[in-house]
Amino acid sequence: QVQLVESGGGLVQPGGSLRLSCVASGSIFSINDRGWYRQVPGKQRELVARISSGGSIYYADSVKGRFTISRDNAKNTVYLQMNSLKPEDTAVYYCTTGGTTAGGRPFGSWGQGTQVTVSS
Repeated sequence: QVQLVESGGGLVQPGGSLRLSCVASGSIFSINDRGWYRQVPGKQRELVARISSGGSIYYADSVKGRFTISRDNAKNTVYLQMNSLKPEDTAVYYCTTGGTTAGGRPFGSWGQGTQVTVSS
């Protein structure tokens, strides 16, 4: 079983920055794609950014130029640096990770979510 633990959310003023972290632990053989989604009440969860094992990166149009996704494979950690935050970035942010367990089975895991609130 693979667990994801997110951290770094909080309250920030418009124009401010936050850095989210997501650590994967458990029976892991390899990690492939990692991503960040966000969700606001009453709306579908949306993909914010994704990074492949080879380093290919995707960003939603709404965050391009403001958010940066990165990963530290040695630490099984993925980050989301969020700059120039706007009130519309307020959401619960979820980390997701796919890969293969030590037992050879594919896995796809979600974190518990971390709240990001952008408000003055």
